[in-house]
Amino acid sequence: MEPLTSFDPDILDLPFYDDAHRRLADTFGAWCDQRTAQWAEIRDDDPDKVGLCLVRQLGADGWLSFLDPAAEPGPVPGDLRSLCLMREALAYAEDLADFAFSIQALAATPLLRFGSDEQRRHYLPRMATGSLVGAFAVSEEEAGSDIAAVGLRADRTDGGGYVLNGHKAWIANGTVAEVYVVIARTGEGPGPLGLTAFLVPADTPGVRVRDRLGAVAPRSFAHLAFEDCRVPREAVLGKPGKGFVIAMDLLERFRMTVGAAALGFARRAADTALARARTRRIGGGPLIDQQLTKVTLADMDVQLNAAALLVARAAWEADRGAPRFARHSNIAKLYATEEAQRIVDTAVQLLGASGLVKDSVTERLYRQIRSLRIYEGTSEVMRLTIAGTLDIRRADRARHDV
Repeated sequence: MEPLTSFDPDILDLPFYDDAHRRLADTFGAWCDQRTAQWAEIRDDDPDKVGLCLVRQLGADGWLSFLDPAAEPGPVPGDLRSLCLMREALAYAEDLADFAFSIQALAATPLLRFGSDEQRRHYLPRMATGSLVGAFAVSEEEAGSDIAAVGLRADRTDGGGYVLNGHKAWIANGTVAEVYVVIARTGEGPGPLGLTAFLVPADTPGVRVRDRLGAVAPRSFAHLAFEDCRVPREAVLGKPGKGFVIAMDLLERFRMTVGAAALGFARRAADTALARARTRRIGGGPLIDQQLTKVTLADMDVQLNAAALLVARAAWEADRGAPRFARHSNIAKLYATEEAQRIVDTAVQLLGASGLVKDSVTERLYRQIRSLRIYEGTSEVMRLTIAGTLDIRRADRARHDV
C-alpha cells in the first residue's frame, strides 16, 4: 500500500515555506503515516482514554517540544506555518490525533505568550512532554463567539486572590484536562474590558465537570461548573482586565490552523473520491471517464488549491509579524472550512451508498468536518469580522473613479 500524504508538494515549494518547513512536512507526514493503522484500531475506544494516549504519544516523540521554549530545540520550528502543516497532516491521518494536538497547543499558547516566568516553568515542560493536559475554557452557553459576553465571575477576596462562580460550556478536553486556562469577569470595566485570564488546576476545590457531552464526532467534551472555586493572585495569567486581549490573540492565531485541519480532511476526502472514481465502473467504463465526474473532481482540486494558498498566506503573514494577519487568519478559516464541507459532501456523493457506510473514510469525515465551521468563531461571525476589516480607503478611491 502506498504511504498516505496530506501535502501538495507544489504548495510546499512556494516561497511561503522554507527548507525547515519542507523537512518537517516529510518527517511528520511519515510519522503520521506509520501510526495511522494503530490510531484506527483505538479510535472507537473511550474518547478520554484515546485523547490522553495521543497527547502522551505526541509528547514522547517530541512533537510538542515547541511548547517549552526552555527545552532543547526539538523537531518542530514552532511557528504558525509549522503548526498549520502539522494540523493538516494529523487531520488527514486521524481526527482524534489532530484534536489531541490542537487542544494541547491551544491551552499552552497563552502561557507561552503571556505567562510569567514562574507559570511557564511550572506548566510548560510537562505540557511539552504530554504528561500534563490542558484546556482553554472561554465558551459559555450564553457566550460562544461573543467573548465580551462571558459571565463567569471572579470576585476578589480579602487575601488578594479570587473566587470563581459560574459555568463554562463546550470545553474541548474538559473531561481530561489537568489545568484550565479560564476567562472570567473581574469587572475592571464593561464588556471586554472586565475580563481576566486565570490558570485553574482541575483538582482545585470547587471546579468540576458538570456534564460529559457526546458529539457527532466523539472526543473529550464537557460543561464545567465553578462553585466558590478559590484561586490565589498568582493564578492570574497576564494582567487583570486583559483576558479579552489574551483570548482574541489566541483565537486570531489558531483560526488559520482550523483552516489547515479542514484542508487535511478535505484532501483525504478528495483522494478517496479520486481513487473510487478510477476503480468504480459505470456505463461500461470507469466512473472517472464520465464528463460530470471530471468536472466535479476539477472543482475539488480548485477548492483545495485555494484553501491551501489562503492558509499558507495567513500563517506567513502571522510569522512575519504583519499587523493585519488576523484578517487573513479569518479568511483562511472561513474559506477552508466551508469548502472542506462541500468537498467531503461531494466525495460522499461520488461514492454513492458506499460513502455512507458506518466507519468508512467518507462517513467519518462527514461527521468530523462539521464542527470546524463552528468552533473558534462561526462562519457567520467570520464573515462579519472580515467585513469590518474591509479597506475603506480603497472604496473611497473607487468612488472617485466612478
